[in-house]
Amino acid sequence: MKTLYLVRHAKSSWENANLSDFDRPLNKRGRKNAPFMAELMRGKNVYPDLVVSSPANRALTTAEIFCETLGYPLENVEQRIEIYEGGLNHMLLLVQQIPDNYAIAMLFGHNPTLTSFANFISGERLENIVTCGIVRINFKSNTWQETMMDAGELVWYEYPKKYQ
Repeated sequence: MKTLYLVRHAKSSWENANLSDFDRPLNKRGRKNAPFMAELMRGKNVYPDLVVSSPANRALTTAEIFCETLGYPLENVEQRIEIYEGGLNHMLLLVQQIPDNYAIAMLFGHNPTLTSFANFISGERLENIVTCGIVRINFKSNTWQETMMDAGELVWYEYPKKYQ
């Protein structure tokens, strides 16, 4: 069995109009919610074998906060520009290329792609994965290559306001 966690970056700041979208940092709420949700994952015994993140500042910072909480080495975080620039097909290809020795993968990215991808692979119809929202999808297959439309089961969807 394979397990995929899709994590939308925490809330980002629009304070500095001179920053590019790629460089936007987390805002105060994002810096509060990311550690909270990371602790929630630790409480659920979620320990990824592989962490892949968009290199955009807000996604990578969110991934780093999760990694610190979950004990995942920061130097092992894989950054993939296609999570930031690509769409559903890029996400699908990325997941299909995960080496099979990894059973639990955690991807940090952006909307609308994350929500579309979660719906595509699970057959569910989430309206929107909110900032710092996390979706768990299980696959019965023992290979990531078999990830495709409706191949996964959406097990749960966690988000900060559920606990506030």
